[in-house]
Amino acid sequence: MGDIDFGKSLNAAETTIPGLVVFDLPVHGDSRGWFKENWQREKMTAAGLPDFGPVQNNVSFNDAVGTTRGIHAEPWDKWVSVATGRIFGAWVDLREGPSFGAVFTAELDPSTAIFVPRGVGNSYQTLEPDTAYTYLVNDHWSPDAEYSFLNLADETAAIDWPIALSDAEVSAKDLAHPRLADVRPIAPRKTLVVGAGGQLGTALREEFEGLAHVEWTTRDDIDLGAPDLAAARRWRDYDTIVNAAAYTAVDRAETPEGRTPSWSVNAAGPAALARIAAENGITLVHVSSDYVFDGSSERPYLESDPLGPLGVYGQSKAAGDLAVATAPRHYIVRTSWVIGTGNNFVRTMASLAERGIDPKVVDDQRGRLTFASQIAAFIRHLLDVRPAYGVYNLTAEGDVVTWADIARRVFELGGHDPARVTGVSTAEYFASASGPVAPRPLNSVLDLTRARDSGFTPRQGDELLQEYLRS
Repeated sequence: MGDIDFGKSLNAAETTIPGLVVFDLPVHGDSRGWFKENWQREKMTAAGLPDFGPVQNNVSFNDAVGTTRGIHAEPWDKWVSVATGRIFGAWVDLREGPSFGAVFTAELDPSTAIFVPRGVGNSYQTLEPDTAYTYLVNDHWSPDAEYSFLNLADETAAIDWPIALSDAEVSAKDLAHPRLADVRPIAPRKTLVVGAGGQLGTALREEFEGLAHVEWTTRDDIDLGAPDLAAARRWRDYDTIVNAAAYTAVDRAETPEGRTPSWSVNAAGPAALARIAAENGITLVHVSSDYVFDGSSERPYLESDPLGPLGVYGQSKAAGDLAVATAPRHYIVRTSWVIGTGNNFVRTMASLAERGIDPKVVDDQRGRLTFASQIAAFIRHLLDVRPAYGVYNLTAEGDVVTWADIARRVFELGGHDPARVTGVSTAEYFASASGPVAPRPLNSVLDLTRARDSGFTPRQGDELLQEYLRS
């Protein structure tokens, strides 16, 4: 049974390469041989192993001492261990970023394993005959994937191989790999923004401006209802999908013409993205609405409150939320009264004020504005900080107001008499409507405690309103 250490407990140790983690494995032996749990999801994730979702297990058997393979960096994660024998392992960070070129070496026997993150070059040299090297990976090999390689004898990495490469068994292909100065670094996993042409998409473009790993798509670029969506991209190359697409014509959603597109965009689309995210280890960010509630609560709504949508739009948004929640890595950002680019309530009120028109505005719906720029900033915060997955409410901070209150403030900030705005009930406002009218929640106030606890500070609504009008 060689020199295997049978006294270890399961333990994780960080290395000099970010994300590269060495694990001690408990091995139980007696006169018959030995046994170990080579990979055990529950115990090892509790010990710090990322829940990386392996899909394939490979074994490389090596007859002779000195067999040397590498240095290969692939766009997937690996869980590397030894079934029998012993190796000298060398890992070199070939990812874009400040740790590019960092080196770590260690010996592995059956009592040791190592988690190798995507883009870290992996290599080994056998130290005993009949060594079986085994590794789990979380993606299948693909000719379309981006790989990177480093020469085993690179002078910058300066790996001190126990057996000189001139005396080792090395393939001609491995001997021909480039030096570090000529290596093409592995790029970070990408972020895909779906619905990049809308008001939130516009705000996200400003927030993520200049980041090469962010891709933008509109409805013309990607069909979320396509049966071949799973093959539309190499989804394992993506870390995050931000769903900024939404059908927001709440009254039209009550019509035969609007009902189907409302459900298609707000429910079926997010469900398709949730399946993609779950299958490929992707974080899915989705924007929700106060319309998933019926507005009857006497207090601000919590993220955990039961859903109770009143109309088709709210029902389709609630269905989308439930679908997104099936993705293991998801953030649902629940908002209310969104203001961004294009036509919206604030722009309309400012225009009426300038044109001398005195509007009647609803005064029995309560809530807070949410500016698209702040939604974008909060999404970036979530992706930078990575707090616990789940639902987060986000609106502006400050007093609870009505639509009539906001209209009066817009008039006042524009130098007009706020008394020109007349408050009316929702029923009175829509009494003369010629078509279907979606029911509105009377209470749209969202509790912001969880967003604050994540480290994000929502800005004051009146301050944001003034900035918006100035712009």
